Amino acid sequence: MSDDVTGDVIDHGTRSRLRKAPNAFRTISEVADDLHIPQHVLRFWETKFSQVKPLKRGGGRRYYRPDDIVLLRRIADLLYTQGYTIKGVQRLLREGGGLLSDDIPPPTAEERAAAAAEKGDLPDKPPQIPGLDLVAPPASLMQLVRAAPRVRPDNETEQLRQLLTEALQELEALRALLG
Repeated sequence: MSDDVTGDVIDHGTRSRLRKAPNAFRTISEVADDLHIPQHVLRFWETKFSQVKPLKRGGGRRYYRPDDIVLLRRIADLLYTQGYTIKGVQRLLREGGGLLSDDIPPPTAEERAAAAAEKGDLPDKPPQIPGLDLVAPPASLMQLVRAAPRVRPDNETEQLRQLLTEALQELEALRALLG
């Protein structure tokens, strides 16, 4: 049996989803799956970006138009790939009259740092605090293993330490080969 809209074959023996027409509305679960973004993030973005206005039907069920999905995909790219903050994307939407063009310049270093802080990411370098000298980390994990305090290990602990040391040596050899 064929589907009249798309011509895809329907297998009634499975619960596979039909392909919708490109201009069909999508549910929040479909959009979340398509964009690889949790549903709660899409609902949160509705509160932060007034341009995202899915149609809501009975019981608060959301239906996203194709234009909504294009906008959400662009917002996700700016936030997750380009490194903009939510405020930065809001500014871009304001400046673009509610639209996001394809030729938006990369974020500034300040914008990227603010986005990292917004996401809870750690900066590349620790903050410099006058009068406080931070100890440099060991150059390799092997140095860390060697510097670990030694206690009188039992036989099982020593065997585990030996296995981990061997695995670490193999990983460091692979790292050297790669680069």
